[in-house]
Amino acid sequence: MLGLPKGSLEESTKSLFAKAGWRITTSSRSYKPAIDDPELDGRFVRAQEVSRYVEHGFFDCGLTGHDWILENESDVVEVCDLIYSRASVQKSRWVLCVPEDSGITKPEQLAGKRVATELVGTVRRYFKRKRIKAEVEFSWGATEVKVPDLVDAIVDITETGNSIRANKLRIIDTLLETNTKLIANKASWKNPAKRRKIETIALLLQGALEAESKVGLKMNLRKSALERVSQALPALRNPTISQLSSPEWIALETVIDEKVVREIIPRLKELGAEGIVEYPLNKVVF
Repeated sequence: MLGLPKGSLEESTKSLFAKAGWRITTSSRSYKPAIDDPELDGRFVRAQEVSRYVEHGFFDCGLTGHDWILENESDVVEVCDLIYSRASVQKSRWVLCVPEDSGITKPEQLAGKRVATELVGTVRRYFKRKRIKAEVEFSWGATEVKVPDLVDAIVDITETGNSIRANKLRIIDTLLETNTKLIANKASWKNPAKRRKIETIALLLQGALEAESKVGLKMNLRKSALERVSQALPALRNPTISQLSSPEWIALETVIDEKVVREIIPRLKELGAEGIVEYPLNKVVF
C-alpha cells in the first residue's frame, strides 16, 4: 500500500512514476488511483498526513516531505531522498519572515510577538530551542498576506524566494531545508517481500530523477581522434566504444549533463566526430 501526496505534488509525482515505469491514473474526484502493477495499491492524501499513516501501518511506504516527518515526529524508515517539486529540482526552505519595513532583524526580537505558520510544532520547537517566548498560531493558507495586520512574522516554505519578495517580506532566518522522501513503515521494512518491492520503487524513482538532467550522446569518429576527444571532453568519462565495420572508425556512446551539450557538440564536430545523436533518457541507474 503506497501513500501518494495529494495537491501541489500530485501531477509531478504521477509524472515521476511514469518515467520510473508505473502508470498512475486518477479521476478528478478520486483519492484512490489505478496503478498498472498488481503488487501495488495506493491512496492520495495530503502530504502533511502521509508520514502518520505510514507510521501507523495503513501505508507500507509513501512519499512526503522531510518537513512533515519532523512536524509529525513520525517514527519511520527514511528510504531515500527524491528531490523534486512542482516547479524545480531543488530543495525548499522553511523561512522566518517579517515585513520589509519592519525593524525586526533577528528572531530574538519576536519575543512576545505572534507568528503564523502551517508548521506549528516545528516552529514552536525552534523558538523553544532559542528560548524565545513567541506566540505561534496555525495558518490555514495565504500566510504571506497576514503580516503585518494579523501577525508580526510568518514561517513559510519557499523554493526560489520569489513569493517572499513579491509580498514585500524579508527573511531573517532559515529553520530547515526540505525535500520529498520515500519512507517506509518499520514492520513493512522488516518484511523481505515488501522491502524488496520498496527498494525497487526507490531504485527506479531515483533513476528517473537522475535521468531528468542528463542525455545520451553517441557519435562516430576515427580511432585516431579518440584520445583528443577524451582529453578535451572530460565529461565523456567511461564511454562505451564499439568497433565499426571500417577498422579505422569507432562508435562512442556516453551519458552527459544536458546543460553542457550545447558546448560539447560543436567541439565534437571540430574534433572530427560524425553522426552525432543526442537522445533523452528515462532512467539512469548507477
